[in-house]
Amino acid sequence: MTSYMTPRGSAETPPVRLALCGDVMTGRGIDQVLPHPSNAVLYEPYVTSAVDYVAMAENANGRIPQPVDFSYIWGDAVEELDRMAPSARVVNLETSVTTSEDHVPKGINYRMHPANTPCLTALKLDCCVLANNHVMDWERSGLAETLATLRRAGIKTTGAGRNLSEAEEPAIIEAGGDSRVLVFGVGTADSGIPRDWAATDTQAGVALLRNLSQSTVDRIAERVGAAKRPGDIAVLSIHWGGNWGYRISQEQQIFARRLIDSAAVDVIQGHSSHHPKAIEIYRDKPILYGCGEFLNDYEGIAGHEEFRSELVMMYFAVIDSSTRKLLRLQMTPFEIRRFRLQRATHHDATWLGDTLNREGKGLGTQMILSADNRLILQRRGMQ
Repeated sequence: MTSYMTPRGSAETPPVRLALCGDVMTGRGIDQVLPHPSNAVLYEPYVTSAVDYVAMAENANGRIPQPVDFSYIWGDAVEELDRMAPSARVVNLETSVTTSEDHVPKGINYRMHPANTPCLTALKLDCCVLANNHVMDWERSGLAETLATLRRAGIKTTGAGRNLSEAEEPAIIEAGGDSRVLVFGVGTADSGIPRDWAATDTQAGVALLRNLSQSTVDRIAERVGAAKRPGDIAVLSIHWGGNWGYRISQEQQIFARRLIDSAAVDVIQGHSSHHPKAIEIYRDKPILYGCGEFLNDYEGIAGHEEFRSELVMMYFAVIDSSTRKLLRLQMTPFEIRRFRLQRATHHDATWLGDTLNREGKGLGTQMILSADNRLILQRRGMQ
């Protein structure tokens, strides 16, 4: 059993510490409890007001004080991030940040009012990945406002842009010394991204992958190779697959491994599933097939209870800046309760660990639960 328990490295080459989270959905119900709520009108089949999601959460878990301050929604996550002191903080922001009223008729539309952007800076985010199926819920005008708003807030973006070149550009985060973190955001149609959202040379949109073929790997390799220099850590953040279920397709696994083999990708951060999925360590590089969600407004909504989407995790990866190999991977479990993140109980952290161990068994990964209810990754053998 190989254990990623002790970060190594030297004073000359300190390790790079990443904080990676899955889907952050600060729109709809959560936007309503923040200081500057958007127009609450929704165009969903059964819910016509975002205020109803607040009511469902309160019915499930108790009153939410309104308006909450900008840091309220992060709860215990703020202290955890400060304790871990990561070099880069990366999330998939799955909402449009806009006042646009031009909704796309797709059933569910997420938006957060731009005046609520301080909730993102309260978490000191370095990068918001935007290659997902909600960033253009309010048309391309909504995307343009999202990009401009995040830029003004000092938060880097990747995965969507005013054209294909901008959508494919990595977010570059200085990580200390000679190291940088390069985050490339991409998405696939099976995650729900409409194909006509794809950015082109002359049209704004997302960095949508046509397929998971070797030619797609080769294109990503060109982009990574053009940007990466010695000491850099390349993160490929990908929105792929459906919302529910633990299955990892052979196509996804082959694609992920090829990214490591031939595209110089060091970390793969998958998301789209509403719950965490299995982890693989391939050639000492982490593949997070599904980080799950990190914040949502699903409290009180019936269905899929067996996946426990209220339990979420923050992933902390420590990477050797010289070899770009994984030194340590730790997950901190949280529970979403009253639209706020609180540390998970021992019982819930155990449930998450058991689930990841069950799903990771075939990939050779195993979690151990620490005394402080954090999950530490171990793995068998070498790949």
